[in-house]
Amino acid sequence: MAKRKRTRKYGPKASQDVERAMREMKQGKLRSGRSGKKVTNPRQAVAIGLSEARREGAKMPPAPARKRKK
Repeated sequence: MAKRKRTRKYGPKASQDVERAMREMKQGKLRSGRSGKKVTNPRQAVAIGLSEARREGAKMPPAPARKRKK
């Protein structure tokens, strides 16, 4: 069987946004959404970076579907 080449899931712009968000979190400058609370969780910083990249139209897979509350 021939091996298929994998393409990158995330473009360079998305990576830059995540790096910036991580840097801001480490400096204590990253704030979250409406509440404006300081972000301390690295996973939340990554999510914020990806969200901003999506808003700017960077190459990346679509956001996972959210579960609706009943």
